[in-house]
Amino acid sequence: MLGKTFLRMLRPSARSFSSSQVGRIIHNMPPIASEKLGSNGKKPFTVFVEGNIGSGKTTFLNHFQKFDDICLLTEPVEKWRNCGGVNLLDLMYKESHRWAMPFQTYVTLTMLDMHTCQTDKSVKLMERSLFSARNCFVESMLASGSLHQGMYNVLQEWYDFICCNIHIQADLIVYLQTSPEVVYERMKQRARSEESCVPLEYLKELHELHENWLIHGASPRPAPVLVLNADLDLNTIGTEYERSETSILRPILIENTNHHAILTSPAKRAKTDF
Repeated sequence: MLGKTFLRMLRPSARSFSSSQVGRIIHNMPPIASEKLGSNGKKPFTVFVEGNIGSGKTTFLNHFQKFDDICLLTEPVEKWRNCGGVNLLDLMYKESHRWAMPFQTYVTLTMLDMHTCQTDKSVKLMERSLFSARNCFVESMLASGSLHQGMYNVLQEWYDFICCNIHIQADLIVYLQTSPEVVYERMKQRARSEESCVPLEYLKELHELHENWLIHGASPRPAPVLVLNADLDLNTIGTEYERSETSILRPILIENTNHHAILTSPAKRAKTDF
């Protein structure tokens, strides 16, 4: 079904942790080409929730279930676990040199399906995006040798084609910033079978890649970035989310939002000097 949808879309186509950063929005938005496929019509205010493995992205999305006018899209992990009866996620972790490429190809397809998912809600809240797949996970696979340079180049061609020809709505990125040691403990506690072989060093590498992308701007950021401290205990972090609701939802409630504005969460507003 996903493959057929994607083919229909292609036919018309042409071609480290600083307290001063928490609660602050970083902006670096490239122009969006109006002629891209899917660029016409009303678009929901689209938010990507990004962060390391175990940073609390699903918990963050669940917090916003109380808002009726939000479309929540979780990472399609179950599809990765069952692609025609094959657990691609497990194979990727266990035999990365063999399965990294087909796994990331399927990630691209399933994430694109989420990006292009239609909704009549005012807001679309997505767990991760094609941009984190490209700028963090694929880069990690190349650095580790799991992806041959040729495989990496093919994926880059796909990403470039998608970005040039398909409209990917992006209005805000929420970065759940964590330390690798904290998410390592969380990962062990939730005990997903596929993650049993994931070492702390891998989480440290992913942390640096997220920081380089979202904090330091080593790769283009498609939307402003709101940084939240997600090292808090997952049982109490809901309070932090509540203090951030006004900042996160404010662009949805105000017409003609200035997407380049710098916003702070209420919890940090008094402490942040711009």
